[in-house]
Amino acid sequence: MGDRNYRRIITDVMERLSRDIKPEIEKDNKIIHFSEAARCLRRSYFDRVDPIEQRGLRFSDLFREVMKKLSYDSLQGEFIVDDIKLQIYADMIVDDVVIVFRPVPKPPERLIPSDALYLNACLWILNKTDGLILYFAENGDEASFSLVRDNKMFEESVRRVRILNNLLVEKKIPVIEPSLECNTCQYYEKCYVKEKKSSNFSIESLLGFKEQEE
Repeated sequence: MGDRNYRRIITDVMERLSRDIKPEIEKDNKIIHFSEAARCLRRSYFDRVDPIEQRGLRFSDLFREVMKKLSYDSLQGEFIVDDIKLQIYADMIVDDVVIVFRPVPKPPERLIPSDALYLNACLWILNKTDGLILYFAENGDEASFSLVRDNKMFEESVRRVRILNNLLVEKKIPVIEPSLECNTCQYYEKCYVKEKKSSNFSIESLLGFKEQEE
């Protein structure tokens, strides 16, 4: 290995990639990217109103941005909610099935609720019936889950879009929505250190999922 610091080289590469494809934060409150509404609303709010610079992108975020830049126009869609423009994009459409890829540390045993919300929104906005989430892990393992378009779930998606828009307009911080991403979120201390409290509310509870065992 010599005197080369290969870890430093890898870190520099990730930093450079992050700078090159870092997603731009939307400034117009009348435009909501559904990835903002599907995940923790509090994180999405802070990204727009009081952002903390994240040192590089996590691999999962990096991958999503690469896929977004590779997407064709036919994989992108818009839906008007009141006067809000809701935007989505899918990673791939094969045989009329919408496919979304998600890199994860290890394959989940069930479909992650925020991903279910996202895929379902893609199905409605792109006017498709069937969708597939493909999770793939660092060690090569993978898991896939299918989803059929669901009206009730889309109504919940629209509700979350309205809530995020209202909170942005009124400059009100959303409640904490505990999820698997909390420990790696750059706003962790804003939620769990300064306030020293948490909420029992979660995206999982909204969709009727039980919390995963540690």
